[in-house]
Amino acid sequence: MTPLHFSYHSAFIISIMGLSLHRTHLISTLLCLESMMLSLFIALSMWPIQLQTSSLMLTPMLMLSFSACEAGMGLSLLVASSRTHGSDQLQNLNLLQC
Repeated sequence: MTPLHFSYHSAFIISIMGLSLHRTHLISTLLCLESMMLSLFIALSMWPIQLQTSSLMLTPMLMLSFSACEAGMGLSLLVASSRTHGSDQLQNLNLLQC
């Protein structure tokens, strides 16, 4: 495993650990999801360079646009939940409550 692969894998694993262990606030959960998406974006961006192909791959740009949409949606959910519930803690959010 090259150091480049190790850095991709370690960034992804650290963000998964942060997502699973530190789920107290919605903003920390969103940051962990964003770091997962960014590590995948960097890995997919470096893939054609490692394969030494000259073809343009649209997958990283598609992933980056989905990541931006996910970040916008997450921040709007954060604002809506903090307005209705008073805080961004995940334990205060009850999905069964109407």
